[in-house]
Amino acid sequence: MESGAGKHWTEEEVKALLSVWSEKNIRKQLHGTLRNKGIFIYIAKRLQELGVCRDWKQCRAKYKNLKYEYRTVKYAHNSGDVTKTMKFFHDLDAILRYEPVTQLAAEENGRCSATETQLSTSPTTESTQ
Repeated sequence: MESGAGKHWTEEEVKALLSVWSEKNIRKQLHGTLRNKGIFIYIAKRLQELGVCRDWKQCRAKYKNLKYEYRTVKYAHNSGDVTKTMKFFHDLDAILRYEPVTQLAAEENGRCSATETQLSTSPTTESTQ
């Protein structure tokens, strides 16, 4: 399978990326890591083992795009718009449900500070995949 910057990801390739991304150690390393090139190099190697030939930049770009699209749909659902959907929403929800999101909170003196909140307030325990 040839790789290229403009080549679209197939459904099988996205499923493979999600399966690697869903691993607890990968999620843990991706969360809160700004310089994550090494993690995506590892993810690209894992995908090659699964028959998906993508470089680390393509993996990072797809990760960011999926995460952005997920958050857009999640925000729409929380706002009452259930018409907005995406193909892998439930898979991403299982992966990202417990990932803290930095939000700005107003302090007493009028300044804003970053606080971490959960995307979901679901009391269920994290599922292992």
